[in-house]
Formats: sequence, structure tokens, C-alpha cells
Amino acid sequence: MQKEQLSDKEAIFLIIVFVIGSSLITGVGGEADNDSWIAVVVGLIMAMPMILVFSRILSLFQGKDLFDILTITLGKRISKIVAIMYIWYAFHLGALVLRNFGEFINIVAMPETPMFVPLFCLGLVCIIAVRLGIEVMGRTTAYFLPILFLIIVIVQLLAIPQLHLNYLKPILGSGLIPVLKGGFSAFSFPFAETVLFIGVFGSLKTKKSPFKVYYWGVLISAFIIIITTIRNIAVLGNMSDSFYFPSYAAVGSIKIGNYLERIEVSVASVFIFGVFIKSSICLLVACKGIGKMFNLKDYRSIVIQTGLLMIYFSYIVYDNSMMMKYWAFKVYPFYAFPFEVVIPIMIWILAEIKAKKNQMSNCCQGK
Repeated sequence: MQKEQLSDKEAIFLIIVFVIGSSLITGVGGEADNDSWIAVVVGLIMAMPMILVFSRILSLFQGKDLFDILTITLGKRISKIVAIMYIWYAFHLGALVLRNFGEFINIVAMPETPMFVPLFCLGLVCIIAVRLGIEVMGRTTAYFLPILFLIIVIVQLLAIPQLHLNYLKPILGSGLIPVLKGGFSAFSFPFAETVLFIGVFGSLKTKKSPFKVYYWGVLISAFIIIITTIRNIAVLGNMSDSFYFPSYAAVGSIKIGNYLERIEVSVASVFIFGVFIKSSICLLVACKGIGKMFNLKDYRSIVIQTGLLMIYFSYIVYDNSMMMKYWAFKVYPFYAFPFEVVIPIMIWILAEIKAKKNQMSNCCQGK
């Protein structure tokens, strides 16, 4: 099988769409109320050390993916246990993102349609994308992202007459604790979820720049989320946290005279494409992990089965939208912490030790 390759530009675009994914419409850092935009900044600052860790791991093991790196650093037995954990995390996260899409369609567009229908339709597209491979996904993202940027910019400009900047005050009115809680939530969802790209970026064409890819991808996506969060607060005020999909509600209130309204469809298109890419990346990582676990020649042989399981799991994972929101903001940050922080730091430390041992052995052989 020919090795897939990603350019730096395609990799940056994938990270941008992955990060804004469902977070652009479900909101980020809601615990901080009208300071949630500050919480996003705090979450970005918290995420930067982990971005360095992810990038360093990729630099030490050029051309290897997450599951290869686990085998090298932890050995065959322990690596299989940790690999199963990451397969589950990728599979679970993909199902959660699919369910976000299902709840969105069920609430705002087709309340009488069984939720399984939109889940199955989008899940099927994700299965096709993963079977085509990361290279095709990267090119598709590079083609569509400028269009999504244009939509976001136009919507922001059209929202200006509806903005009430006084809704942003008082800054830190509830103190620092809610902002830190919101920052931790923003750190885990969506910034630190980019740990899954360690399972993808073994396909980077240029091996010298994983930090540049991570840095620009996360920074640009964070900027988009921050300006979107400010817009939501400035339009909806303290009510923004009471909506399941605050971006959709904020854009729905935009009207220019009697001839331009109902432009929330444009926001929905950005959300759907983001969910598609994010779910596809999660499915890809899960399938790669399963393929490595069972020594399969090609992960594509299990994409259909794994994708169908992900669709079904997304259907049963929540009972309702309230549970979805509670899980996303109250439970998920602590659930994801070992996958996003503890295990990557452990792998990084072991990788540095292994790299130093290899350098010392090479020096001894040279002498």
C-alpha cells in the first residue's frame, strides 16, 4: 500500500476544522457566562505546553503514528493496553461528535425525523472519507476551508448592527474561578483533543515542522472561536449559556431590513463540515489502532464495521440534549484528562530517555 502524505498546509487546515468542529456551534467555556471568551483564551494558554509535547513526540519519531510510538516507548504488552484506551477514546469522541450533529438536526431542523437517520447519513459519509484516506480528506479540507472562512467573515460583519458590547461587562464580574473552570473546559474541549493527530501526522510530507503545523492550526482555530464567542455574548447576553446551540441562535437574530434574514443556514453548513471532518479523524485513528492491534495489512478493511458501530453508539450514548450538555461541560474535561495530558507526558518522558540512550550508544559506536 502506497504511503499517504499530507502537506503542512493540508495538516493545518485539518486541525482548524477539527478544533472548530462542534465547538463552534455548541459553544466553549460556558461556565464563565459573559467571560467565556476569556475562558477560551485561558484554555488556549493551558493547551500550548501540551501542543509542545505532542509536537516533540512526533519530532522524535518521524514517520510513526501514535500506535507505533506506544510500541516503541512502552513495549509490546503495556502498549497494547494503552492502545486499547486510545482506540476507545477516538471511537467515543467520534460518537459524541456525531451525536452533537444528531441533536442539532433534531432540535433546529427535523424534530419529527428519527435521530438515527441524520446520524446514519453523516456516519456513512465519514466511512467513505476514511476509506479514501487522510490524503483525500486533507485535500477536501484545503478546498472547502476558504469557503468556510468567507462564510464566517460575512456572518461576523452582518452581525455588527446586532452587537451590544455592554453585554460583555462586567469583565470578571463573577470572579476568576468560573473563568478558570471554563478555561479548563476549553482546554479539554476542543484544544487538547488534537492529541489524536499524533495518530495521523505520521503522514506529514515534511518531518521538520510538526510544531508549526500544530501551532498555526490551534492558533487560527482559537481566534475563530474567540471572535464567535464574543459575537454570541454581544448578541444574546447572559442568555447565551441557556441555548444548546448559541451560535445558531445568535445568527438567527440577524436581520438586514426585510430582505436578508434566516442566514443561520450558513452557520449550519460550517458546523456540518466541521463535524464531518472531526468524526472522520476520530474514526480513522480508531481504525488505525485496531489495525495495528491485530496486525492487519490495511486499516481500511475494518472501516465499515467500526463506522457502523460508531453510528449505533452515537445513537445510544445520550438520552437527551440536557445530558449531552452536562457531559460536555461537567464530566468530559476530567474524563479526557488522562488521554490528553497524563499519557502524552508519560510517552514524551520515555521518548526523551530513549532518544538520549540512542545518542549515547551511537557516540560509543562512533568511538
